[in-house]
Amino acid sequence: MSSKTAKSSKADKGDPEEMWDLRLYTAGQTPKSMAAIKNLKRICEQHLPGRYNIEVIDLMANPRLAKDDQIVAIPTLVRKLPDPLRRIVGDLSDEARTLVGLQLRRHQESESA
Repeated sequence: MSSKTAKSSKADKGDPEEMWDLRLYTAGQTPKSMAAIKNLKRICEQHLPGRYNIEVIDLMANPRLAKDDQIVAIPTLVRKLPDPLRRIVGDLSDEARTLVGLQLRRHQESESA
């Protein structure tokens, strides 16, 4: 399962033309993996419209790919671009934590939200 999305529009944070390259490691069609995919797509559409690429990697089908990004738990989201590389483990259901982890929102902003 692989999903890539790229549309052009302005975003509210950072360089409006900067593309985000995200890789989500999952384990088959488990509820946690499916929730992570759904949550990631929703967050990207809300906060990075038109500026993101999502690659979903099913480690049940390709377990060797976990070594590339040193994946030790799943689901794990890896932000490849923009630098620096960031990792978030879990189903991404805590939007404030996910936004802070991706550095789309500073910690103080999430506490007041």
